[in-house]
Amino acid sequence: MTAPNAELAAPEPQFGGTPVHLRLLALAPALAAEVAARLLDRLPAYHALPPEQLRGEITRQVERCVRAFVDVMRTGRPPGEDELARIRESSARRADEGVPLESVVGAYHLGAQLCAARLLTEAAPADLPDIATAQDRLLGYLRVVSCAVAAGYVQERQAALGDEQVARQALLSRLLEGGDPRAAADRAGIRLPDRYVVLALAIGPHPDESRPGVNRSVAARRKLRRLRAELERRRPDGVPLAALAADGGTVLLPASGPLDRDTLTALVERLGRACGAPLVAGATSAPPSAVADAARLAAEVRQLATATGRGGGLHLLDDVLLAYQLSRPGPAREALAALLAPLTDRPELLDTLRAFLACGLDRRRTAAHLLVHPNTVDYRLRRTTHLTGLDTVRGPDLLTLHAALTALDTTGT
Repeated sequence: MTAPNAELAAPEPQFGGTPVHLRLLALAPALAAEVAARLLDRLPAYHALPPEQLRGEITRQVERCVRAFVDVMRTGRPPGEDELARIRESSARRADEGVPLESVVGAYHLGAQLCAARLLTEAAPADLPDIATAQDRLLGYLRVVSCAVAAGYVQERQAALGDEQVARQALLSRLLEGGDPRAAADRAGIRLPDRYVVLALAIGPHPDESRPGVNRSVAARRKLRRLRAELERRRPDGVPLAALAADGGTVLLPASGPLDRDTLTALVERLGRACGAPLVAGATSAPPSAVADAARLAAEVRQLATATGRGGGLHLLDDVLLAYQLSRPGPAREALAALLAPLTDRPELLDTLRAFLACGLDRRRTAAHLLVHPNTVDYRLRRTTHLTGLDTVRGPDLLTLHAALTALDTTGT
């Protein structure tokens, strides 16, 4: 039976009768300098680091990696935990400095490539078996080191993103609570815009959320992840802030000018397509100091749009002005809603009245919408008149019915 790590027990490779690790040791100083220089030529991201850091920490890390590579060639064993810990720490520092992960991994591959290239110039055709052994150890080294680099980098980025997200949520909370948000903005590293567009979103279910055999919570998280990704594409305009759950939430979008309906309509449509779910959005805008009131208004606009059957998409206060005014608490609203009390036990009559008003008093369109015969619509409207005393074909009574229905829908009675 072959031992599990039999390849590690293979004799140390030799080129021309000289152990490879001895050749590497002799070349190490020149190799370290060459790798450090090539980093700048091949990986431009390293140009952003201070020169003293390149001459100091980066060069020392290159030298350590060359020595680790020498040990791998000598022993056939991967780098030890101490060396891997140093690699993870170095990778974490590069993540904190904003060096892309592909550049960090690429630096280690570049170093190994240059070492291998210098070694191969010393090899002869008779050294082919040893070349294969050296190549196997090189690949093993890169596998372990690449995993350590990725682990250190990802751990640092997750911590940084976590801190960044906490700071953003603190700023969002401050804006929604009212008060001076400048200190929270400074902690989040965000420059406050002149204004925020405030979106109050209601998010419908994605089809996957009701599909048999699909985990609903996973489908909902995927829906939100796609929506947030679409919001992040607005980064050139500033950092968006959002508090979202599976069924909706609040979004603040930095803006430099007045609210633009066409632009917002297109954005809401893109968000809906991205998350694959129907959206209802109430929107307004305000300076940072007035975001709290604007958020409450946007939420009321969204609720009124839903309650009055206006459908999905974007809704502004201008779209629901009458309903907004009628929904203000007071004795008039309660009295209007009470006019329809005789219909509360007859939901088909209320549904028909809503459809009749929404269809522009067209009985045939109403019938088609409700999937009933026009004569059924006529019968239900007559019953509504009989029970409420309000004629559904008389102008003043129609205005009263419309107001009463809005009051009923917004009081929840």
